[in-house]
Amino acid sequence: MFAFAPEIRRLMYTTNAIESLHRSLRKSLKTRGHFPNDRAAAKLLYLAIRNAESNWKAPVAGWRQALNQLDILFGERLRGAT
Repeated sequence: MFAFAPEIRRLMYTTNAIESLHRSLRKSLKTRGHFPNDRAAAKLLYLAIRNAESNWKAPVAGWRQALNQLDILFGERLRGAT
């Protein structure tokens, strides 16, 4: 991990958004209790993700700098993915 530039490392260890989504999914499952089948649980998780997605407003901090660093390191692979 320390071989990468600080901008890339910051993106790697930023997990607040992931933890927030995980917390909202756990909360939805916990308040519901039990489900008649797996499809019902999947529907609830889908709706929970849609509700959480409506609160995502802030862009990723430092994304432009990290993208520039990724372009320097993995230029050919990055251009092939876009």
